[in-house]
Amino acid sequence: MKIITSVKSLRHTIDKFKGSGKTIGFVPTMGFLHEGHASLLRQSGRDVDVTVLSIFVNPLQFGPAEDLKNYPRDIKKDELLAKKENVDIIFYPSVDEIYPTGFLTHVYVDDLSDRLCGKSRPGHFGGVATVVLKLVNMVDPDVMYLGQKDAQQAVIVRKMLQDLNVPVKVKILPTVREADGLAMSSRNSYLSLRERREAIVLYKALNQAKTLIKNGERTAKTIVLGMAKMIQEESQGIIDYIQCVNAQNLSVIDVLKNEVLIVLAVKFGRARLIDNIIVRVNE
Repeated sequence: MKIITSVKSLRHTIDKFKGSGKTIGFVPTMGFLHEGHASLLRQSGRDVDVTVLSIFVNPLQFGPAEDLKNYPRDIKKDELLAKKENVDIIFYPSVDEIYPTGFLTHVYVDDLSDRLCGKSRPGHFGGVATVVLKLVNMVDPDVMYLGQKDAQQAVIVRKMLQDLNVPVKVKILPTVREADGLAMSSRNSYLSLRERREAIVLYKALNQAKTLIKNGERTAKTIVLGMAKMIQEESQGIIDYIQCVNAQNLSVIDVLKNEVLIVLAVKFGRARLIDNIIVRVNE
């Protein structure tokens, strides 16, 4: 496993692999790796010849009052997980390597970036789109792997790559959960013991919605109100949003049909947790 910190060295190494006919898989992360990341790395190992993992806490996707400075980091632990999952290259650049002096160019996916998390985190998805496009240009992968937990991010990245004619296949893998259902996230480390116990209500609320739909409920407002009631009764979490949206374009829907993405964001103390499920609605 090679740890590379410069774009020049990364490209030189990738070129050698590609010159020998190797296929490249790419998993972009902000580090503090967990089993969710490991599942992406394992899939890459099954699909392609060479797996590249990037670890970069991207300042462009943090707002002024957000947790950039205190975002959890543990590069030694990350290296151990990467080695266990047979990663070939860890790309671990500095901020100056990604955004050198004089950097002026930003990428923004209109409309999609202003919905859901984009409302409470203005500029966040512009930062995501910019860094992902830069990283993809640096790694030049055949396949990139993302997790379904960050559903809005996955939709935005796919649309950006499609619109800009970037020839990389994107695979979205299922959310990996703790035994009690909480979606794995680096920010779970912020939770107190009480908050951690209460946070399982998020997955309970999503499953309640799924059951309502299975039993014939098709009104989005009824589903959302039921989820909010459960979260408020069973936790001290502060709801940012709960919505039923089109799984392809994130547009809000009133009557459920086809493929529906049920999404939520709830704050527990310092931690703002997101989660979602996709439900196929039968007519």
